[in-house]
Amino acid sequence: MAAADDIGASAGRWSLHGRTALVTGGTRGIGRAVVEELAALGAAVHTCSRKEAELGERLKEWEAKGFRVTGSVCDVSVRDQRELLLRDVADRFAGKLDILVYKQRGQKP
Repeated sequence: MAAADDIGASAGRWSLHGRTALVTGGTRGIGRAVVEELAALGAAVHTCSRKEAELGERLKEWEAKGFRVTGSVCDVSVRDQRELLLRDVADRFAGKLDILVYKQRGQKP
C-alpha cells in the first residue's frame, strides 16, 4: 500500500495531483461521477464517449469547474477505435497512465 506522501494528501482528502487517468464512458452515470471525482482530486483525466455532442457538453462543464479533463469520441467495443484511443492517451500523457477505469458498453456492473 502506498504511503500518503507518495499519493499526496491535502486537508484530509486524497490528492491525485500529477497523476493521469483514462475513464471510458465518462459522460454520464457512474463514469461521469468517476471523472469528476478524479479531476476534483487533481488528476489530469481523459475520457471518451460514443456521443460527440454529449462529450462536448461535459467538457465545457468540466472546464468551467476548473477540471483538467480532455476527451475524444470513441466506441471502445471497436478494436480500431480502442487502439486509436490508447495511442492518443499515450501521446497526451507522455506515455504515463496511472489510473484506468474501463467499462465496456453492455457490460453489467
